[in-house]
Amino acid sequence: MKNQHDHGGDLSRAIDLFGGRKADWIDLSTGINRSPYPYDPICKESFEVLPELDAHARLLNAAQTAFQTTWPITATPGAQAAIQLLPQVTNLTDVRILSPTYNEFEGIFHHYGATVKRVSNPLELRGAATAVIVNPNNPTGSCLSVEELCEIARRTGTLIVDESFADATPEASLLPLSMPGNVIVLRSFGKFYGLAGLRLGFVLGMREVIAKLANLAGPWAVSGPALEVATSAYSDPVWQSNTRARLALDTARCDSIIKNAKWELIGGTALFRTYQTTDAKGAQHLLAKHHIWSRVFPYSPTWIRLGLPGSESEWERLTHAVNEA
Repeated sequence: MKNQHDHGGDLSRAIDLFGGRKADWIDLSTGINRSPYPYDPICKESFEVLPELDAHARLLNAAQTAFQTTWPITATPGAQAAIQLLPQVTNLTDVRILSPTYNEFEGIFHHYGATVKRVSNPLELRGAATAVIVNPNNPTGSCLSVEELCEIARRTGTLIVDESFADATPEASLLPLSMPGNVIVLRSFGKFYGLAGLRLGFVLGMREVIAKLANLAGPWAVSGPALEVATSAYSDPVWQSNTRARLALDTARCDSIIKNAKWELIGGTALFRTYQTTDAKGAQHLLAKHHIWSRVFPYSPTWIRLGLPGSESEWERLTHAVNEA
């Protein structure tokens, strides 16, 4: 497979370069909520027995309720696991990806021998056998309206929409609408709920496609602890609402802090912000001296992405580091 594995979250690399212990660092290189869902202790049985079908069904029902949808759904061990399976249920003759975006789509489609083209204008997706849109996008934060997405769907063979960052802005999601016959939607649990280590994602779309993906994922694709914690999280609308409100305030706070460094906001979501600098690696190194890790991109020497701090002490450290920068 073409090597596309360039991601945030690589704290071991930061430690190798800049020293310190893992506990010394604030990892803002990912778009993962640093104030995670406060789950109850996981029951012993969830670790000791194979996940049961009724627990799996309860999770899917809770997720559909949280997504405000009736679309057919299956769960996978992370949205990334779903991405790995997509080439087996889509047409590979003409795959177009709205770019720049999450790089694993291009990597996996190349691996399966697809003809892949990056496009920068959504209009260029029209006519594709398979079109891929990350919405809201990572790392730019750009977000097409549901009307725009439906128009693109009408003019493509299969439209894949990755909504991994849509939990914070549910109005951006296609899922509450009537299901188009050629759309596949991906969702991620770990980002908004701040529990990425549980490895849980979802695929929604046409019943026959979802059934095939479920068979490809195999039995017991989702662990017992993930079923237990995520079912509770998706059944907690108060926490969801409060978190959306907090993240809206936090994004404004982050942008205000970054103004002191004279970095320009490129875009972002409620879970990360992307800024234009004169030298992204230089900016990353300045923050790293304060043991704050950020994300830079191989295709842009000026873009830097920051997740949002969690605790007040983390916010204070970011403010101090930026003021020095």
